[in-house]
Amino acid sequence: MTSANLAVVVGATGTIGRAVVRRLVGRDLQVLAVARDRQRLDELAAAVPGVRYVIADISDNAASEAIAGAIDEPVRMAVFAAGLPVRGSVDTIDPSLLAVGADIKLGGLLRLVNGVRDHLVRGSRIVTFAGSLGLEPRAGEAGPGVINAGVFNLMRQFSLVYGPRGVTTHTISPGPADTPRLRRIVEAVAAERGQTFDDVWASYVADNSLGRLPTADEVSWGVSLLLEPEADLLHGSVLYLDAGGHRGIG
Repeated sequence: MTSANLAVVVGATGTIGRAVVRRLVGRDLQVLAVARDRQRLDELAAAVPGVRYVIADISDNAASEAIAGAIDEPVRMAVFAAGLPVRGSVDTIDPSLLAVGADIKLGGLLRLVNGVRDHLVRGSRIVTFAGSLGLEPRAGEAGPGVINAGVFNLMRQFSLVYGPRGVTTHTISPGPADTPRLRRIVEAVAAERGQTFDDVWASYVADNSLGRLPTADEVSWGVSLLLEPEADLLHGSVLYLDAGGHRGIG
């Protein structure tokens, strides 16, 4: 197991990204936070000791060089937590947004791995988030469904390439989580359908057999779980943290 203590987190200033950063720092890791907004990165670094940052747009190939240039030590964990700014059904979505979303979630994941790969060692982890819509499509969300399906495939390919090197890959699928971003989405869906916010929110909650949505802090716990040496055995798998939302077998 690697003795490295650096984690690289892309999308570190988002709700889930911040929770992941706090959780990893709580496990005595140093964190290199990656995001586009300097002010939000400054706020994060001031609030969480042990965080340094690099400003980079993960949809730009230059992000790989920016990340690589900020690292001079082995990387314990690389986490891709950037959100997907695309929504709409197959009837309403701008087709070009599918490419935009793919460039962020698929291209961005590749850029992160390209930025850290020279610093990955045996026992390092590559971690990403992929929404459950990639496995169980819903009629109203074409972008997240199609793009996250690609994320599951891409991570499986990473597992085949990096597993023999002792670097493990892990996909976390939290389903809809109780975050400000989801609340904005629910507001938009409610307006489109002519329903109330509460009715649409209740429909999301009803999809989970536990009767509630995961929180960002709970999702971040799943990331910290992967620091355990026994998590080697989760290599290449999907960790469902969706409060019973996953319906499929396997």
